[in-house]
Amino acid sequence: MNQISRRNISRLILLILLQVLIFKQLNIGSAQFNYIQVIIYPLFLMLLPIGIGKGWLLIVSFAVGLAIDMFYDSPGVHASASVFTGFIRPFVLQLMEPRGGYKVNAIPTKAEFGDNWFLRYASLLLIAHLLIYFSMEVFTLTELDYILLKTFFTFLPSMLLIIIYMYILNPRF
Repeated sequence: MNQISRRNISRLILLILLQVLIFKQLNIGSAQFNYIQVIIYPLFLMLLPIGIGKGWLLIVSFAVGLAIDMFYDSPGVHASASVFTGFIRPFVLQLMEPRGGYKVNAIPTKAEFGDNWFLRYASLLLIAHLLIYFSMEVFTLTELDYILLKTFFTFLPSMLLIIIYMYILNPRF
């Protein structure tokens, strides 16, 4: 097993532990305003190598979402959002591709492409992930205002913690 694989497995374990042991337990808000959650595990999918095959990306996305679902007792909700995130990731990367293209073994980090690039990339994927997650959670479009409010108020602390994670641990791969 090479260093990149070990690093990704360590990152996966850390993010799952943070998600289920700390962020699942957070109760931000009140009974009348329960729109705020913290979801950071999609960062693992964001930081996978750019050259990973689409099939492997979807399998890994499903496995990560299923692992989170087991801890949240939400059958398939996180898995569906994770698979969607894995599905659109190549399109987002293609949309944000630099002029010279990506290097063969590039990892989409702020160290590799810069702060602005990573912020836009992570924001797009996190918003997409959260929209699908809350849509699957409610499973009706009649609650569109609820879905959008939860997405917005979950995006802010989640993105803040993803940025803090990127600056503290500064992953290069």
